[in-house]
Amino acid sequence: MPMLIEGFALFQGEHCETTAMGNLLQHKGVRLSEPMLFGIGQGLGFIYWDSKGIDFPFIGGRVKPDELSACIASRLNLNIRVQETSSVTKAWQNVRSCIDRGIPVGLKLDSYYLDYFTNKIHFAAHYAVIYGMDDEYAYMADTSQQGGLVTTRLSNLTMARNAKGPMSSRNRSFTIEQTDTLPPLAPAIRSSLINNAHAYLNPPIRNMGNKGIKKMSSEILNWPSRSKDLEKDLCLTALLMERAGTGGALFRNLYRDFLKECVDLFGDSKLEQAYSLFTEIAPMWNGVSASIDNAGRTGNQQELRLASELLVDIAEKERLAMEFVLTI
Repeated sequence: MPMLIEGFALFQGEHCETTAMGNLLQHKGVRLSEPMLFGIGQGLGFIYWDSKGIDFPFIGGRVKPDELSACIASRLNLNIRVQETSSVTKAWQNVRSCIDRGIPVGLKLDSYYLDYFTNKIHFAAHYAVIYGMDDEYAYMADTSQQGGLVTTRLSNLTMARNAKGPMSSRNRSFTIEQTDTLPPLAPAIRSSLINNAHAYLNPPIRNMGNKGIKKMSSEILNWPSRSKDLEKDLCLTALLMERAGTGGALFRNLYRDFLKECVDLFGDSKLEQAYSLFTEIAPMWNGVSASIDNAGRTGNQQELRLASELLVDIAEKERLAMEFVLTI
């Protein structure tokens, strides 16, 4: 018989880290929407990452792994306990001790090893929650795209937890062990809005934030000479931007919906303007990924020029939107 946490119910989400936090919070009686979690976590970002050590540039649309969870916990005054260890045995002891006490556990994983993942790509910053186990399987809560409540072999989960490589951690697990009275949400939301906007508009290096989008708009024209397998690289990049747990439009759908909740809460005219801009920005990101995908499938490099032009417009609109947010 599997040992399952009594009363555990699935939090349905699209992005792995917000979904994991949503599951942990919901089990403690804290219910916030996924866009609200993404916004409170100051999740919106951008990075254009390229180096000699990688086969093709990486495009990211959010803050660094682990920062989102940490920021959510900080804004909500939550007690979040993070454990890491190089010992596989100790890592499982950490998890089992929580499951025995009825506490679901967030895990950071390389999704390549999970039985229920059909796209076998090494990505060591995937998050899911374990809420039970038996002698062979772990019972997991993951994103809606990955099936929600799923199982994976304990042996494969061990490899997923202990994987090495970019963005990996040493068998990282995290729990919310108690929640005191939540602080008033309005001030927490306002602080998150302003801080996220400031970080986005003032990145530490030029390939991040708003400057990073401008950089991508020029670098994308050089991609044909950067790739050894252009069709594969372009189609994979488009897939990761649109469907790899981003909520679509490289996380801009999530942030748009967060801004809508903020408009309903605050009734602020500047937030309304920012929200209006993001209703335009999100489909423009859809257009960028579609052009990249088309370029890969057809070999028509004019599609990359179209994507470049869209990125120039996106950078300007996102700058305006975040400047509105910064001054609320």
